[in-house]
Amino acid sequence: MNIGRDLAKYIVNLAKEQGKKVVFTNGCFDILHVGHISYLENAKRQGDILIVGVNSDESTRRLKGPTRPINNQNDRACMLSALKSVDYTVIFEEDTPEDLIAYLKPSIHVKGGDYKKDDLPETKIVEAYGGKVVILNFVEGKSTTNIINKINNN
Repeated sequence: MNIGRDLAKYIVNLAKEQGKKVVFTNGCFDILHVGHISYLENAKRQGDILIVGVNSDESTRRLKGPTRPINNQNDRACMLSALKSVDYTVIFEEDTPEDLIAYLKPSIHVKGGDYKKDDLPETKIVEAYGGKVVILNFVEGKSTTNIINKINNN
C-alpha cells in the first residue's frame, strides 16, 4: 500500500510501541526484476515491517537520466506494494532518503551490497537516533540498466 509520510510515521511509531522492528529501504525500482525481489525479501527478514521509499519520477530522472523512469512513480509503488515482502511504500521527491529517514526513524535501514555503510549519508542519521544500517548482498548481473540494454540491443 502506498502511503504518505505522516501515515508512515504513525505506523513506525505504533510498531515500535508494540516492540516491532521497522525496516526501511529505498530505490527507484524502475523495472522490477529478480534482483529486486531477492533484495526486498532479504530486507523484510531483517524485521517485522518493511517500508520502501520510492524515488519520485523527477528524482529518478535526476539520478538516472532524462529517459528514465520507464514506469511512473505510482506504477512502481503499486508493483512493489503487491509483493508479499513489502508492507508499505512511500514516494519521496529528494534524491536521497535522508529527510524521510530522519522523519520516520525506522529501526533498521537496509541498502544493497553495491553500497558501503560508511559512504552512505544516511548512516549518520540512522545511528544518531539509535537505528542500525544493514548492507545486504548484491545480486550480480541483475539490474534495470541491463534489462534496458538487452531490449535496446534486440
